[in-house]
Amino acid sequence: MKDTSIYRIEAGDFPLLLDSSTHKPEFIYARGTLPPPTSPESDASKTPVGIAMVGTRRPGNNARELCKRLVFSLKGTHAIVISGLAQGIDSLCHEAALEAGIPTIAVLAQGLDTRIEGSRGDLAKRILDAGGALVSQFEPDVVAYKSNFPARNRIIAGLSRATVIVQSKKKGGALLTAEFARKDSRDLFAVPGDFDSEVASGANDLLDRGIAKPIFRPESLCTALGLPKSGGISFEELSLAGCNLSDETKKFFLKVNGFRKTFSELQSESGLDVNQLLTILTELEMAGLAYTEDNFSFHFNGAT
Repeated sequence: MKDTSIYRIEAGDFPLLLDSSTHKPEFIYARGTLPPPTSPESDASKTPVGIAMVGTRRPGNNARELCKRLVFSLKGTHAIVISGLAQGIDSLCHEAALEAGIPTIAVLAQGLDTRIEGSRGDLAKRILDAGGALVSQFEPDVVAYKSNFPARNRIIAGLSRATVIVQSKKKGGALLTAEFARKDSRDLFAVPGDFDSEVASGANDLLDRGIAKPIFRPESLCTALGLPKSGGISFEELSLAGCNLSDETKKFFLKVNGFRKTFSELQSESGLDVNQLLTILTELEMAGLAYTEDNFSFHFNGAT
């Protein structure tokens, strides 16, 4: 059985990038397994990289698939998904990380000895069972108060090399996490949404003001951060990520994953006729697994 006792960590020994944060606390409490300290200059191919994924408690209908695709794009890297265990986007990202086998850390706005109610309590237990961690800057018996959330958001941003705003209203708490990330000069990304979507209004506003960089495709997050991948995506992972691809398209993707090829090369290597190939490429582009910048060469997943 894993040791899930509470332990205290002093400044100077904080995990990931928290020690380099301008708003770090004097100490934190933790349960579970935390990665070692790193620096902004650490090699992302060899050291853990914290990626915060946060958003609204009341997300849109496509939120589960959106979170899965973002999180699954990190498979094969040294990424750790960090969020706040709140209902909605936070919990969906933790769940996707567990499903993908990616380490995840939940930062709480309460003490670690205080009961976590409902499905969030079950999720916290699953995070620990999977080798992840729970973190808080509050004494173990402190209950959650609204005034505690800014401190939680500071730690989420402070641990992370990059923060992703998945879905957020204009006055959502996720935007406070974005502000802390900006003050620490960390990378800040946002997923664009529909013009008239309330749950996307906060992310769209960050993009309109040039504060965040857009994520148009899930794989662009790894590319933007320079996160190398150790392997491709399996047939099973494509299904889990909710891509809903045909079997023929999945088999095609597994052969080209990680490569950049011209249309002529793809046609010659696959033996498909033009219409068949166009159908497959369209399906992959709609799933965010392929894209073209020049209508000449196609990039597949993590290809650079």
